[in-house]
Amino acid sequence: MTDNRSKIMLIYTGGTIGMIENQTTHALEPFNFDHLISNVPKLKMLDFEIVNFQFDNPIDSSSMKPSNWSEIARVIEKEYDNVDGFVVLHGTDTMAYTASALSFMLENLDKPVIITGSQLPIGEVRTDGEENLITALQIAAARDASGHQVIREVAILFDNFLWRGNRSTKQSADNFNAFHSNNYPELARIGLGISFNLDAIWRGKPAGPLNVHPEMCADVLVLDLFPGISEQQVRYLLSTPNIKGVVMKTFGSGNGPDDPWFIKAIREAVERGLVIVNITQCSNGSVLPMRYRNGMELAQTGVISGYDLTSEAAITKLMHLFGQGYSSEEVKRRMEESICGEMSSSISTGRLEIL
Repeated sequence: MTDNRSKIMLIYTGGTIGMIENQTTHALEPFNFDHLISNVPKLKMLDFEIVNFQFDNPIDSSSMKPSNWSEIARVIEKEYDNVDGFVVLHGTDTMAYTASALSFMLENLDKPVIITGSQLPIGEVRTDGEENLITALQIAAARDASGHQVIREVAILFDNFLWRGNRSTKQSADNFNAFHSNNYPELARIGLGISFNLDAIWRGKPAGPLNVHPEMCADVLVLDLFPGISEQQVRYLLSTPNIKGVVMKTFGSGNGPDDPWFIKAIREAVERGLVIVNITQCSNGSVLPMRYRNGMELAQTGVISGYDLTSEAAITKLMHLFGQGYSSEEVKRRMEESICGEMSSSISTGRLEIL
């Protein structure tokens, strides 16, 4: 008799969901994956097969590095044809970075990669970890009427919502509803059932088999503008040795100071080959460089618009593109194009068209 049950792989990287309190220091530390599973007896009630992979040394997500993203991507690549979907257990602090990075690394992804975690350890009485884990597994196993997986992208499941991974950001350090996507609607809403938002779910047709790009170049930084920022500070950051790309977080719809020294410093950096991406500091909205004079001046220096990219997506997209060995000009071109639904594009009217 053929077993038609879904087969889901759990990838445990560490994070609060799998932590336990050290009785000596009272600090939360990762514990063994088997202990994690034993704390969720309801998993046995799910009608599909669960296999697992655990990092040799589970880590706090604040210690996450591009090499760890590559490790996750390699596991997915190795097991891709053997399972129907993946659930990645991850700490919340850098979850949005990992989700964004994986979305770029996993070209032609056509299966669910659901990332989840918790605000309280799964062994706690009031933990949110059990519900998040079970729901993530159910979403990874969900199929449509044709038998295909409903979700075919990297997504974050937390509390009552499923969000596109490269559109998400952590919004709270102490609420169970810790993540939000300010510029893109939820992929699913979780209540008594799971209600999928089919209009929002990624439906890009894969151009071929899964193609994993584990190479990431970390020669990027963030320049966060603030009133009173000095020429010395700006020039110091822009002259960082070996730096290739900068995510510049500007005011409002993409505005910066109009001081001559600022415009000159940015123009000189661009002329040296530095790729500078303009994103807004606002929690939602988009960079529209032609709306105000200050934004226009930045655009005229060669700074490119990141439109409504999150900072997590902007940083990891730069890492990904430079990791592929592209020239600065090619990186600029690709930064203004959507790869896997991470951004919207601006049209001449200033309105936004969802790609």
